[in-house]
Amino acid sequence: MSVATFEARVIAAFGRHLLVRDERGQEFKARPFGRGLTIVCGDGVRCRHDEHHAEVHVLEVLPRRTALYRSNVRGGSEPVFANLTRLLVIIAPVPQPDLFIVDRYLAAAESAGITASLVLNKADLGIDAALQDQLQAYEAAGYAWIATSTSAGEGMQALRHACAADVTALVGQSGVGKSSLARHLLPDADIAVGGLMRAAEGRHTTTASRLFDLPGGGQLMDSPGVRDFAPAIERLEPRHLGFVEVARLAGGCRFLDCRHLREPDCAVRAAVAAGTIHPRRYESYRRLRRLRETLLDAQGPKARR
Repeated sequence: MSVATFEARVIAAFGRHLLVRDERGQEFKARPFGRGLTIVCGDGVRCRHDEHHAEVHVLEVLPRRTALYRSNVRGGSEPVFANLTRLLVIIAPVPQPDLFIVDRYLAAAESAGITASLVLNKADLGIDAALQDQLQAYEAAGYAWIATSTSAGEGMQALRHACAADVTALVGQSGVGKSSLARHLLPDADIAVGGLMRAAEGRHTTTASRLFDLPGGGQLMDSPGVRDFAPAIERLEPRHLGFVEVARLAGGCRFLDCRHLREPDCAVRAAVAAGTIHPRRYESYRRLRRLRETLLDAQGPKARR
């Protein structure tokens, strides 16, 4: 006799330990059935109840509408979040922003069709001339940004409005106040989800990714801070790598396969020389281009084809 299956959404993930919510709003602890499934927060999944073992098994990951992917240590692709519609990249005056990581998040979002913008948290600490210059460069590229301060209560309404109609993920360096922002958006939620899935191996689950329903509409994906992020190279648009200002100009280059590095009659390099593209953004593009080439070489001829 066949066992009935049901569709659900993954609302928390920590390794192979999952929390899923079905269409009626019921929540179940679950785990993948077998070793071949890669499941992340936000995934739609097909499940079944295993009455014999009193647990829920995830049998299948449903097609993802969007996903944020990163490169793993072998240069392959692995998902971070699934089915999100907005990425908010959090920076702050302190710690000093690593804008090259910011650019990689933005490039990954652009290549995945996810709307991205910036949040400048700890704005009460002040914005010096160098950071103001970089924010203006992002504005010129087309990225909006919101100034917030959890200590002063600044910008919270604008932040809630930015999240209200979307499935939003917050990302950023450790120490930028991402968890504090999440607590302001979700005052009644346990952001750490420490007791969510204490599992067989007995680990503490403060690093779980979790999906929350926002009081004013929309949903929020929360996860730990990161020290580094490299987008999945095979998912970057090859002509512009997700840099929006490069994408706008790439059609004006002499060569269709222009990499915008040393090629003659390159519209992108001309724009950098003219000051239309910010030089640091272009250097960020160059670094990501070199990283892509290195990882493709490491993967061998099949990856380049």
